[in-house]
Amino acid sequence: MSVHFEERSGVIPCKTAWGSWYQTMEEVFIEVDVPPGTSAKEVKCNIGSKQIELHVRGQQMFKVWTSINKTGKLFGSTVGDEATWTLEDKKLIRIVLIKTNREAGNCWQSLLEGEYAADPWVQDQMQRKLTLERFQRENPGFDFSGAEISGNFHGGGPDFSSLQK
Repeated sequence: MSVHFEERSGVIPCKTAWGSWYQTMEEVFIEVDVPPGTSAKEVKCNIGSKQIELHVRGQQMFKVWTSINKTGKLFGSTVGDEATWTLEDKKLIRIVLIKTNREAGNCWQSLLEGEYAADPWVQDQMQRKLTLERFQRENPGFDFSGAEISGNFHGGGPDFSSLQK
């Protein structure tokens, strides 16, 4: 599981009309703003390995409070039976998806195929963050949370695994 690298280094969210999404090497987090006072009984969330469907307060309220307003195909595959969702403070739904490919080079460009894409700057920052997260895992004695990265970081950064220690 994640070592909560994102909490020390800051989250790189991709803002959307319904909330935002962000990622770590292992997980994708989706935060959906819902009407204040929403109860868990009013939320219907269906999560699979390549799709997600969310309804809040039935179909009618769903159209008014636009959330993820249709079943969409996720950008990458996830472990469907390990996904969770929570309702926080009766106004925010947080969905946590576990990626099947948990490498730094697996930086999702969008949440759904063809929708909710990160703009180029946000995508660049997400990839930098995942590369730093990879460096942190490979070097647990060092703190990379405040580090800056430049150069070859796309695709998870350079591969140093063949170097002798």
